[in-house]
Amino acid sequence: MHIHILGICGTFMGSMAVLAKELGHHVTGSDANVYPPMSTQLEAQGIELTQGYDPAQLDPAPDLVVIGNAMSRGNPAVEYVLNKGLPYVSGPQWLADHVLQGRWVLAVAGTHGKTTTSSMLAWVLEHAGMAPGFLIGGVPQNFSVSARLGDTPFFVIEADEYDSAFFDKRSKFVHYRPRTAILNNLEFDHADIFPDLPAIERQFHHLVRTIPSEGLVIHPTSEPALQRVIEMGCWTPVQTTGAGGQWQVKLLSEDGSKFEVMFEGATQGVVEWDMTGQHNVANALATLAAARHVGVVPSMGIAALSAFKSVKRRMEKVAEVRGITIYDDFAHHPTAIATTLDGLRKRIGDAPLIAIIEPRSNSMKLGAHRDGLPESVVDADQVIWYAPANLGWDLAGTAALCTVPSIVSDSLEGIIDRVKSQAQPGTHVVIMSNGGFGGLHGKLAEALK
Repeated sequence: MHIHILGICGTFMGSMAVLAKELGHHVTGSDANVYPPMSTQLEAQGIELTQGYDPAQLDPAPDLVVIGNAMSRGNPAVEYVLNKGLPYVSGPQWLADHVLQGRWVLAVAGTHGKTTTSSMLAWVLEHAGMAPGFLIGGVPQNFSVSARLGDTPFFVIEADEYDSAFFDKRSKFVHYRPRTAILNNLEFDHADIFPDLPAIERQFHHLVRTIPSEGLVIHPTSEPALQRVIEMGCWTPVQTTGAGGQWQVKLLSEDGSKFEVMFEGATQGVVEWDMTGQHNVANALATLAAARHVGVVPSMGIAALSAFKSVKRRMEKVAEVRGITIYDDFAHHPTAIATTLDGLRKRIGDAPLIAIIEPRSNSMKLGAHRDGLPESVVDADQVIWYAPANLGWDLAGTAALCTVPSIVSDSLEGIIDRVKSQAQPGTHVVIMSNGGFGGLHGKLAEALK
């Protein structure tokens, strides 16, 4: 079958394309912006990519068009599909019908940490010899591919609350029907489609309604929004993580790189790994709980986590030039920015730390998170904010409220010049964006040489 995917370079759609190819379909796709890591992964899989949405790419007509949630009415390819009556479906629906049917689905939902936690969980099951299938919105370095079918009943999926398509406004995750569900955390996000936090809580409750009574829901004790979701009605056993929960930790290093794990008061072992930050410790606890639900004893899970190698673009060290270390990070919400910088600060001590941040997500462009930004960067020594042309609010005004030196730049050249003038050997530079950021990482590394 020839499947054409509109919006193929999104992390979800690109991963779905890999699975469709693995199932034996002829897969092609198009996107407005074709950029790594997804474009390189797809090309390596032999999937033909087209830049732009010219309807000509749909002639001769494919057997099925999978329409990504970034596509809207008015898009020339979408209009062509509707006018010609071509068969079409959303990505989550296709996945539910052709991949997840009859499998033990382990879903990881939450505002933050979905990609990292689902990568951890897939790796723990792999390490235990369970060869899971998975679909992850990033490229886990333990696997070097973001999706695979797997040939066992187990399938790990990053479960996103964003809507499914222009014709299906339900959250993607309601299609997945998990048996094991991690609810990592819940804050207001996606201001382009949700009016407020209660609207997102309602979608999370739709997910909870689909989990069987023989399944398991895992969530931290520290999240009032998730507590409200569970109180709307839950028909499934629940395990909690963190203070007062069944799963707890004792930090053995301040940066979170070493910690002891306890389950129901009994010590299970010590994780010692390359990750930092309290958020990753919390991700690890949820992972161990989910893995135990499918039969992985905690000691085996702990051994796997000690060999876990994070995800591309999650505090990924991309260059070290003249003693200056450059990291690439996907953080695009004040909480994620704060926890990432906190983890790095605890690891590097007093070394100089420069944060470069592009407010690129839809919620950021709408200004939904602007009030939380000044507080989110307190662990940096200085911050460079990138103001894209289409930002609809006063970034300079927000930068002025920061307690650490902050400047706004409207060009990559300006950012590079600033870093060159400030960075000394021993400086750590973190570039935070949920897009390609114009290839800034490589350009900066080159300029520092």
